[in-house]
Amino acid sequence: MKTAFRLLFASLLLVGTTSLVNAQTPEVTHNTWTSGAPLPTAVTFAAAAVLEDEIYVVGGENADNTVTADTQIYNPATNAWSTGVSYPTGIASASAAVVKNVLYVFGGTGDLETPSNAVWAYSPKTKTWSAKAAMPTARWSTAAVVEKKTNIVYVIGGSINANPTFTAAVESYNPATNTWTEEAPLLVVKSQVAAGLLGTTIVAADGGTNGGGDTGDNEGYDATTNTWTALASDPASRYASCFGSIGAKFYDMGGNSASTFADDFQLSKDKWTTTLASVPQSVLFPASAVYKGQLYCVGGWASFGGPIIDNVQIYQP
Repeated sequence: MKTAFRLLFASLLLVGTTSLVNAQTPEVTHNTWTSGAPLPTAVTFAAAAVLEDEIYVVGGENADNTVTADTQIYNPATNAWSTGVSYPTGIASASAAVVKNVLYVFGGTGDLETPSNAVWAYSPKTKTWSAKAAMPTARWSTAAVVEKKTNIVYVIGGSINANPTFTAAVESYNPATNTWTEEAPLLVVKSQVAAGLLGTTIVAADGGTNGGGDTGDNEGYDATTNTWTALASDPASRYASCFGSIGAKFYDMGGNSASTFADDFQLSKDKWTTTLASVPQSVLFPASAVYKGQLYCVGGWASFGGPIIDNVQIYQP
């Protein structure tokens, strides 16, 4: 009898403990948007990447139309901002990536007219920026994607002058050797590409085209064979969106011509889903980062030409 009582008591205790844990752990609400603490300085055309569990937002153009060197750091755990070490010069429309706990920033423009081929690396250990080998092609409005198996960074597309003239250039950077390699170009010339890694394939969707238009072109890159393959086009042709890969899907949000439209792409099905929750605040040219399964869309323009917003919009798939 005592044994049966002990078993019953232990069972009730386990159930009670489980219920308590569930009560204390909020369930994830999928396909929803939330807001983070606003940017201390509202910017558009900033670069962003995740370093040591924080989102580094580098440079950008502020409300005074000044290209800044500010590094603004967002901590998702505390929902708070801090100030980092300034970039060596004012920079806008650069791209960024993190490899082995070092933040790399590629190209951009210091005056919104002249492309840069500069590459700078930030070490959180030394809290300093150091110059690296320059990109072969000076350009801004690129996308930077790390191929995880090799830790090679691929810098994709962009603009080579203020006309603007866009490029299909793809160049890879090896942080271990501080060297660049010219790779197979995109199938379609475009700038402000949305790009990310799905498995071992780099997906490069959408973008601006020469002549001022936009494209829903979508391409997949195989680093092993150095080849691009056409994929299903994005139903929402756009550029200057918020984007990133989460799990088996690539998410593309907002942007020109689709400022609140949100969709995702699944490589295994070569298919887009267009029924995602709309972006709460229309946005173009935001900084993008993925952290712990959520997509962060930081700052940007509310509509083409402004105003510049300080929003942090967070999407939970």
